Amino acid sequence: MAKTKPGKKDLDSYTIKGTNKVVRAGECVLMRPSDSDKPPYVARVEKIEADHRNNVKVRVRWYYRPEESIGGRRQFHGAKELFLSDHYDVQSAHTIEGKCIVHSFKNYTKLENVGAEDYFCRFEYKASTGAFTPDRVAVSVVSSLPSST
Repeated sequence: MAKTKPGKKDLDSYTIKGTNKVVRAGECVLMRPSDSDKPPYVARVEKIEADHRNNVKVRVRWYYRPEESIGGRRQFHGAKELFLSDHYDVQSAHTIEGKCIVHSFKNYTKLENVGAEDYFCRFEYKASTGAFTPDRVAVSVVSSLPSST
C-alpha cells in the first residue's frame, strides 16, 4: 500500500466535538482512554489532517505519567508531573476530550491556582529504553558541598 494517500489535507485547527474549544498544532490535549477507569492520556498535537471523507486525525507526541514509565512513580514526582516521550502516534481527533496546559516546572511553581488542566514537565522520556533527559534533577534546594580536589 502506498504511503501517501490522495486527498489528505493539513488543517490549522480542530474544534473538539461537543465543545467550542479549538485545538491547534503545538497545544496539549486530553485523549480519552479505551478503559474508562483510567485518567485521560495527555498528548501534544504535532499535526492535524483530514482525509477526503473529512475524517480528522491528529499526530500526537505522548506524555507519560510517572507510573506509566519504566521505574514507576518515585517519591519526588509531583502529582501533576508528566514526561514528554519520544512516542508518536496518529489518533482520531474524536478521542480528544479537552485541552490542557503542560508548563515547565519553573512556570508551574509560579502558578497562583493550579487547575485540573494544569500539568508540568521537567523530563523527556525515551519510551523504548526508559531513559530520561536530563538524567538528574534538583529535588530540593541544597547548599553545594565543596568538591574534593
